[in-house]
Amino acid sequence: MLIIGVAAGIGIFIAVHEFGESSTFNGTDRETINGYDAANADITLLAFTVLEHINNDDFNALSQVVHPEIGVVLSPCATINLETDRQFGVEEVATLNTNPSVYMWGVRNGTGEPIRLTPAEYFEEFVQAHNHLNSPIIGVNEIIRSGNALENITEVFPDIEFVEFHIPGDELGDGHDWRSLRLGFVDYDGYLRLVSILHSTWGS
Repeated sequence: MLIIGVAAGIGIFIAVHEFGESSTFNGTDRETINGYDAANADITLLAFTVLEHINNDDFNALSQVVHPEIGVVLSPCATINLETDRQFGVEEVATLNTNPSVYMWGVRNGTGEPIRLTPAEYFEEFVQAHNHLNSPIIGVNEIIRSGNALENITEVFPDIEFVEFHIPGDELGDGHDWRSLRLGFVDYDGYLRLVSILHSTWGS
């Protein structure tokens, strides 16, 4: 049995998973996950749980795994900039899908056009546009593929652990249409807590 306890702002959230003879996460064979071993089974399970909350638009559940001091950083590219990227605390995450405010999230690759969206619109375009639960390639503490953006996740958060969900590009084309979603976690009082959700593509 694997138990992940997450101390929430109010109450305690406990995720319990009984593996038994199963060798899969959400249908994904553990043997196919890059960097996976028994020591990081907890972060792998937690990452799948976070994706399920996102896919279900359950932002209240998502908020319960957010780091209570750092909050969670949302970035439309692989480069984290704590001065310009949007960061939301636990209570803010709980209502992101109903927050009507329009935020500046960065600029679009190629055009330089400002990304001005509500949080719900941002998630729809940069997080939920593809079902990453079905990603054919998954890496634990391994960057599967990099684009043009600077990879600095371990510089910003030296103690971070992360899981990358990668969808390869079209092999019949130039392959540049690949995309990744990277979820980062940092320990807080003995529990892993979500600190970053990064969207990465060839151009970003």
